[in-house]
Amino acid sequence: MKLKRAGLATKLLVLVLLAAAAIALLSTHAQLNAAQADRDALSRQVQEQREANAALQDSIDHSDDPEYLADIARSRLGLVEPGEIEFVDSSK
Repeated sequence: MKLKRAGLATKLLVLVLLAAAAIALLSTHAQLNAAQADRDALSRQVQEQREANAALQDSIDHSDDPEYLADIARSRLGLVEPGEIEFVDSSK
């Protein structure tokens, strides 16, 4: 049985197909890297949003607590109770 050698056209076709497969593989790899970066960014956003939600839930849970309300009045509004003295640090 005699084996027939591949012609130049066959070799060229195989080379073109291999090049196309390599280009497709590199393109897919780049898309995968971009998708992983997007996933990581979205995971960070989800974690930040969970932390914000927890802080808001804590605010809701303590919205009727008089000490919590007094703390907000002091820190955000600058209010003081009668008889309290506020000290201001002027070294800043």
